[in-house]
Amino acid sequence: MRIAVSAGYWSAGPPPGARELFEAADRAGVDQIWTAEAYGSDAWTPLAWWGSRTARIQLGTAVSQLSARPPVTLAMTAMTMDHLTQGRILLGIGTSNPQVVEGWYGQPYPRPLERTREYIDIVRKVVARREPVSYDGKHYQLPLKAGTGLGKPLRSILHPYRTEIPIYLGAEGPKNVALAAEIADGWNVIFFSPAMDGFYAAALAEGFARPGARHTSETFDVVGGPLAIVEDDDLERAADQVRPTLALYIGGMGARGVNFHHEVFVRMGYEAEARKIQDLYLAGDRKSAIAAVPTRLVEDVALIGSWAKIADEIQRWKQTVLTTFSVHGDPRQLARIAALVR
Repeated sequence: MRIAVSAGYWSAGPPPGARELFEAADRAGVDQIWTAEAYGSDAWTPLAWWGSRTARIQLGTAVSQLSARPPVTLAMTAMTMDHLTQGRILLGIGTSNPQVVEGWYGQPYPRPLERTREYIDIVRKVVARREPVSYDGKHYQLPLKAGTGLGKPLRSILHPYRTEIPIYLGAEGPKNVALAAEIADGWNVIFFSPAMDGFYAAALAEGFARPGARHTSETFDVVGGPLAIVEDDDLERAADQVRPTLALYIGGMGARGVNFHHEVFVRMGYEAEARKIQDLYLAGDRKSAIAAVPTRLVEDVALIGSWAKIADEIQRWKQTVLTTFSVHGDPRQLARIAALVR
């Protein structure tokens, strides 16, 4: 099993220790490192800045938001970075949610799966550089039909370092996971639980079975792991470190009825708990929302507790659809955790 780490989101500034994490992961033989974006810092700048300190690790975006950039812009960025890193880029793409897409980017959100399919088609055409790019989709047209009429199909003046750059899709719902298995080269998982392995295996199998699917389960990369790894003999104290993140995603990351993270935990069997967390969070009582996250829910998506407990439970994660184990924890424990995974 491959191993990945994530540099995480920014808030007031860069995540503490991010530069050291890039360097340590590269030295430790970690396979992948991923950056993120929401509606603040972007994913590509830190990937280039800190990635320049690495020599061998693959560098990915988890995820580069689809509505933040036209598909050609993303292809240009990925091709440029692929040259600078000599073929180490992994292109993670995701749709985000209506609040961000329409509120932050001012772009339409409806029919996200259809838009994703068209977007990836265009990115691949640009990167392949076989011919001038033209595309007549429902959401994207190249050249633009409603313009001056002077637009013409163009071919990148940059020759690609690789004519194919691996594309990973950030997905949570079963339809989007199946789409990833059909058209992408990998799937970035945000909230994974071994208890949901059968559910996700079925969604992936549906995608692999579609006509023209790019991969089988043997060649497709599923990147995911515990939301956090917290070693502490006091289980509740360990859970307290994870509860704020879970409360944010379950309760506040999206509008009521259109929060895809919330739906993940409903499918996991926590419908009543998720509803309570969301009610409290949207009412402005974040402290109570955090306190309402059950310890058993934390244990479903994170590895917490004593080292012996973590070492025992990690075996379940290794027997799932995951092919790249994503480590979220203290960078100082990276080598120790990697040894458990391997």
